[in-house]
Parts: sequence; structure tokens; C-alpha cells
Amino acid sequence: MADELSHPVDREERRENGLSLIVIGFMLWFFDAMVFFFMPAAARLGHPRPFVTLIASAFVAGVILIGIGSHLRREQQ
Repeated sequence: MADELSHPVDREERRENGLSLIVIGFMLWFFDAMVFFFMPAAARLGHPRPFVTLIASAFVAGVILIGIGSHLRREQQ
């Protein structure tokens, strides 16, 4: 408790970092949706594998960033 009172700037900084990670995670999901939009064109050309790999990795990275950001923000409330 005394440690939290002695470092209020650090506490606010961690909350801001958490929010930044959440925003970056949602931006990755938005990017993921844009890649998903172009996937039918790739399937017609016969090369959907890079798109599927990109979609899966961006989704997983977004989930991880949102989870870490939520944990940081919840921890500081």
C-alpha cells in the first residue's frame, strides 16, 4: 500500500501502457479483417496459405496484447 502511494506516476504510466497495448491489439484485429477481405482473391489465384498464416498470427498476437493490456489496467485499479 505504501509503495503505491510513493509512486503515483508509475501507476498511471502502467495504466496508460495497458491501454496502449489494448489499442494496438484492436488495430491488429482491424488489420486482420482487412486481410480477410482480400482472401477470396488470393484463393482464386491459388495462393491462400500466406493469407491464412497472416490472419491466424495477427489474431493470436491481438489476443495476447489485449490480454496483457487488460491485466495491466485491471491490476492498477
